[in-house]
Amino acid sequence: MTRIKLCGLRRPEDIEAVNELRPEYIGFVFFPGSRRFVTPETARTLKTALRPGIRTVGVFVDAKPETAASLLEDGTIDLAQLHGSEDEAYLAALRKRTDKPLIRAFRLRGPEDALRAQASSADAILLDAGAGDGKAFDWRWLRQVERPYFLAGGLTPENAGRAVRELKPFAVDVSSGIETDGVKDIEKMRAFVRAVRMENET
Repeated sequence: MTRIKLCGLRRPEDIEAVNELRPEYIGFVFFPGSRRFVTPETARTLKTALRPGIRTVGVFVDAKPETAASLLEDGTIDLAQLHGSEDEAYLAALRKRTDKPLIRAFRLRGPEDALRAQASSADAILLDAGAGDGKAFDWRWLRQVERPYFLAGGLTPENAGRAVRELKPFAVDVSSGIETDGVKDIEKMRAFVRAVRMENET
């Protein structure tokens, strides 16, 4: 079964939507350079309204290891997603501070990047084309990836079902594909979740 991660949530209305849809994961972006940025205080407030059982992922870009670790350890987030230039040394430094699961994101520009992701020591890998910009990559590059992965990059309600059917990823991760004018769109969120779950049932 392919799981669902709805990323870049930042408003109470977004939490109301995910409480209705019940994805396995949601994402809070802690990178100040993102238009989806939320502060730790906002994330904590939003999490208090979140339905139990939905796991929270914090998205970081080259943050200090202690920054990510503190939010993991105080329960603001359940997993950390590393979306910058973090390497194996960074993972080791972070693991000295927390034993919570770590997802490392890889930007795929060719099949060699898929192989690099395959070798990561992170608990999970996320394969993307960019940085939340809605661009897709050539899915054929994933043929060599033998470990479970989060699939991101250019996913929409229109192609999510095909992604699940053809690739069977561990999870699909969407942000811009469920937005209208930069804001989460409940109808697009519903359509995305419905497309994935319909494919899971076949």
